[in-house]
Amino acid sequence: MSAILGVTGPIFALIAVGYLMARVGAFQPADLKALGRYVVMLALPALIFRAVTARELSALVDPAYLAAYLGGSLATLAIGYGLSRRAGLDGAASTFQAMGMACANTGFMGYPILLIALPAVADGALALNMIVENLVMIPLVLILAESSRGRGLAGVAQTVRRVVTNPIVLSLVAGLVVALTPMTVPGSIAQAIELVARSSAAVSLIVIGGSLVGVPRTTTAGRVTAVVAGKLVLHPLAVAAGFAVLAVDPTIAAAGVLLAAMPAMGVYPILAGQYGQGAPAAVAMLAMTVAAFFTIGGLLWLLGLVPA
Repeated sequence: MSAILGVTGPIFALIAVGYLMARVGAFQPADLKALGRYVVMLALPALIFRAVTARELSALVDPAYLAAYLGGSLATLAIGYGLSRRAGLDGAASTFQAMGMACANTGFMGYPILLIALPAVADGALALNMIVENLVMIPLVLILAESSRGRGLAGVAQTVRRVVTNPIVLSLVAGLVVALTPMTVPGSIAQAIELVARSSAAVSLIVIGGSLVGVPRTTTAGRVTAVVAGKLVLHPLAVAAGFAVLAVDPTIAAAGVLLAAMPAMGVYPILAGQYGQGAPAAVAMLAMTVAAFFTIGGLLWLLGLVPA
């Protein structure tokens, strides 16, 4: 148990600090919003750029990993969407039920855990997952959400614009350009990027904790339970199945399963709120963050990353 807490303890301790700081009023919602924007606009893009440019191109182009993780994520998204529609939910509600199950918190929560549990592959797994999540999963969710509004091609065009101007996508593209060409990043700039990148883990966890304050507690229990079970159980199982079928290297596969077992990505309640699904998403986010304390610990033990 102490070994598990050694990995998960620092992560959830920082989340608790963020929660307490917001609870006592030291951080106001506007402060958390600013910190969140700092992570999304600067720290996480810097982290991704560093991860991509620090790797050999062969480590970034891992077709088996990308296919397995994407396949598991798409299967989870499809199952979540289909079951939600069968339960009588409309298109927007079903879309964000499915997103909560299939889109993991790779940058804000998964990466800090990998830094402790599997530091050798943390940067590589982060870069690969960001390719899947930001180039496929988020655009697909936005297209589904826009289609629920009946906006047709106009909605798709708006989604494309949002994706191509996303700082995370831009940092991925910039990193790939550097990796594919003889270009080098000057030492002083590389050091500045490194400093900003290092701040992403701690600041993002503080933001997650603070964001849990004031979450509405009233919503359909069945909807929340479905999202939590889908995210913390179905998604990692689906990704693990993909890794097993495609015989992905066990170390990077373990990292991928761990990332899939994270709660939903930090922007989940924000995106859901733009389509009238903010309250259920926020409650599900709270529930899965609490439940993840136990499920992630159990998964670390099952993967053999901590002793029994």
